[in-house]
Amino acid sequence: MLIQTLTTHPIQYVQIIGITIFSICIHELAHGVTAMSQGDSTPQKTGHMTINPVVHMGWQSIIFLCIGGIAWGAMPVNPAKFRSRWGDVFVSAAGPLSNLFLGLVFIALIGITLHIRSLSLEFFYLAAQINLALFLFNLLPIPPLDGYHVFSKFFPELKMLERSQWGLFSLMFFLVSGLGAGLYTVSNSIILSLLGIGASSF
Repeated sequence: MLIQTLTTHPIQYVQIIGITIFSICIHELAHGVTAMSQGDSTPQKTGHMTINPVVHMGWQSIIFLCIGGIAWGAMPVNPAKFRSRWGDVFVSAAGPLSNLFLGLVFIALIGITLHIRSLSLEFFYLAAQINLALFLFNLLPIPPLDGYHVFSKFFPELKMLERSQWGLFSLMFFLVSGLGAGLYTVSNSIILSLLGIGASSF
């Protein structure tokens, strides 16, 4: 559990919490900005166009993150107001894509500063790793994740998951089975591949 990191690597613990909260806020704001571009003013009217993490996550999510490493966020939108028939896809995809963008930005920062030996790159690496993992996780076609809303538009048979317990069961199984750790393995591979270096460089 993440709380164990607090006793062994307290600085890394604080970094993980900070990066995750920031990344979730950007993720939710991306949903909101895209929804507004589609003609839905709900995010602004409900006061969610803010960087305040309590608004996006709530105290329960923040506490769960600090103790167990699990967190969530929410951005209220009204799909009925979207001007495009693809509005739900655009809005849903915006969140994961914002994490992909952040991940690539941090990878670029690693590449730029890689040869500055006096600078610790662990923070940039951790930020890239977390954001790529968030990108991959949120693209899973399981309700209520963003990937479900994206892929169910192209594969209508997935909609049955929303009307059954299998969607929630699949998500819970993924979280408690340890499969989530595989997302960080994939993230590591992506980072090292894009940088063209080995893990020993960090």
